[in-house]
Amino acid sequence: MSDIDIPFTVSFTHRLRTTADVAGNDFAALTSVLDADEGQPAKVQLWVDSNLHDVPACNETASSDSAASDASSPGSFANRLTAQLAKSDLVELAGPMHVIPGGEVCKNSPDVLETLLGLINEHNMDRRSYVILAGGGAVLDVAGYAAAIAHRGIRLIRLPSTTLAQADSGVGVKNAINYFGKKNWVGTFAVPWAVINDTEILQTLPDRDFRSGLTEAVKVALLKDPKFFAYLQEHADSLRQREPAVSSEAIKRSCRLHIDHITRGGDPFEGLEARPLDFGHWSAHRLEPMTQYALRHGEAVGIGVALDSLYSSRKFGFPESDAMRVIETLAMIGTPLWCDAIRDTDAVLQGLEEFRQHLGGRLTVTMLKRIGESVNVHEIDRTVMRKCIEDLQTIAAQHESVATN
Repeated sequence: MSDIDIPFTVSFTHRLRTTADVAGNDFAALTSVLDADEGQPAKVQLWVDSNLHDVPACNETASSDSAASDASSPGSFANRLTAQLAKSDLVELAGPMHVIPGGEVCKNSPDVLETLLGLINEHNMDRRSYVILAGGGAVLDVAGYAAAIAHRGIRLIRLPSTTLAQADSGVGVKNAINYFGKKNWVGTFAVPWAVINDTEILQTLPDRDFRSGLTEAVKVALLKDPKFFAYLQEHADSLRQREPAVSSEAIKRSCRLHIDHITRGGDPFEGLEARPLDFGHWSAHRLEPMTQYALRHGEAVGIGVALDSLYSSRKFGFPESDAMRVIETLAMIGTPLWCDAIRDTDAVLQGLEEFRQHLGGRLTVTMLKRIGESVNVHEIDRTVMRKCIEDLQTIAAQHESVATN
């Protein structure tokens, strides 16, 4: 008998570009990441989130300077990007722009995935072809999964269109769809060919999504950077008002912390027990399907972060004053602290078992000892967690009362 164990490493390059208007004056940033094959134009398909293409049903930002324009107009981001690609000598467009239903609905139906795989097959895309994907986190998930499994990998260029995706998931290496009523049950790890965080694309975003996406910035600041958390707290009202300089700085710093964790943390494909970047997520992932995904991912994360901050203060010495700072910051940014689904504490606590299964071993949940210092725990005191849920409801009601008076 002979046993052979040979460790080996695989080299990846994570390309991140930041632009002001990639569909306009900064288009060269996109073509610069295309690897032409012996001088031939790159074969490209463009997929976009319907929220970038369709007329918004309710323009929540209409009263602000950053209001989303009619996204189906010739001047829309999606159409401007299509026109740039069509006239570029460096690009061979393989078919027309394809629109993917935006929001979590696209991850709940196998039809969307099948359609995307069909497009890759119909246009004879290969491993050196590119999918350019503009959209929010859910669209990045399902389309990234399609690109990852077709031919075992089509080159994917992400253009995240939400604050949440630009600050977090857009630079991640995970792709997934929902299955068995569970979030991200089917998926892959795949490093995108490139990610372009564009400022102009965020102008399509309603206020609700703009604000709730910043919860991931709060999360990563709590885990890794006390000074960044202080910045978010100090500028929470400016973030609520979508002040460009402040929001751009918050997204940039959050994105860098996430990408550093992925590329330098030693566990990009989550082979270890701990998943520190999922602080607050065990309940968030449960709350989303419990609300039939009416609750945005960022909103669910905000509630989860608030809840686990309270629990950390009860169990691990996280100062109660800091837990209240976290909750106050989330409230000032403009994301909810409560949803009625969380009243069903038994159903919410089932998220712990689903989280354990997703990890592939024993339960490991990240909590806080202080801002910038986390601890991994393997048990949750359910009695204490239930009390934290009760306390969060009271705190959320107090904030709502103040906001309405």
